[in-house]
Amino acid sequence: MAPALLILWLVIAAGERPGSPAKVWIAFFLGAASILALGPVRAPFALILAIPENPWLAQALRSVFAVAAPEEIVKIVVIVAVSARRRPFADPMDTVIYGAAAGLGFAAYENLAYLVQHAEMWRSLAALRSVLTVPFHGALGVIAGAYLAIARSGTALGAHRHHRDWARISSRMLILLAPLGLHAGFDFPLLTLQQSPDLDPSIRQMLGTASILIGLSSIAFAVRLVQRVAHHHAPRTKSARDRLSQLRRMWALLVVGGGAGFIGVIFVLTSLRHWLMDSEQNVALLLVPIGLASILIGGALLLVTTAIYILGRNRMHSAVSAFSPLPGES
Repeated sequence: MAPALLILWLVIAAGERPGSPAKVWIAFFLGAASILALGPVRAPFALILAIPENPWLAQALRSVFAVAAPEEIVKIVVIVAVSARRRPFADPMDTVIYGAAAGLGFAAYENLAYLVQHAEMWRSLAALRSVLTVPFHGALGVIAGAYLAIARSGTALGAHRHHRDWARISSRMLILLAPLGLHAGFDFPLLTLQQSPDLDPSIRQMLGTASILIGLSSIAFAVRLVQRVAHHHAPRTKSARDRLSQLRRMWALLVVGGGAGFIGVIFVLTSLRHWLMDSEQNVALLLVPIGLASILIGGALLLVTTAIYILGRNRMHSAVSAFSPLPGES
């Protein structure tokens, strides 16, 4: 869980005016829950997947329509739903953050599913996925959220200075097509390696390298989009920078508190599974207190930090209003 939470914090820290913590966590948990909707979303693509006989074409279609399209569609639905009711003059970075939260929530749940399925090698699998797969899913969510923010912002983010009509259309198309294309490109080599174990070693190495390069390039592209969106609302004064620094510290505590509570829930669920299925109940007796303690620590951090966050924002807004000239004054 740590990589997903760390990356979420890094994206949040890039914004000047972080939005509602509740909406960020809603996006995170809905992103995780969206995995449950993959079955119905995949169903319409079943006929396409049954057509080709060529194994390479079959793998390509599978990477697009069985993996990339359903996963990106459910994540984008979450991003659009969470960001639909925006506050007046909302920072475009809010949508980027919701995208990162949805993608990282999806990755966190997927991680748990993979580790449960491959319990015999969970340590190496967790390490490998934390380095590339978790940031990759977060990057795809960022890309979708960034293009959604650009499409909504008109000329504010400099997206439509030339060929405005085409730019408006392309921004909306890229909300889905950019993450879908990158996801399919990342998965195609991996699916080919999985389904064709008899390939020549040099070809296997090329496919593995291609997947890694696509994953790292997607992460770099997402970072660039975050910088592009955040740049237009970067703080210009010392007081604004101090305010941003304070907000970032409070957000760090919010992320830590939420992560501690989430991990505590996982400990408790794991202990209950051991209690019901495993004859070694000593493990359950150990995990239950750890899980409950983690939930209590996480809940306390969330409550205290949320109160500080709200009071701090109100105090800073009051201070800004006090120094602002009244209407008609110069």
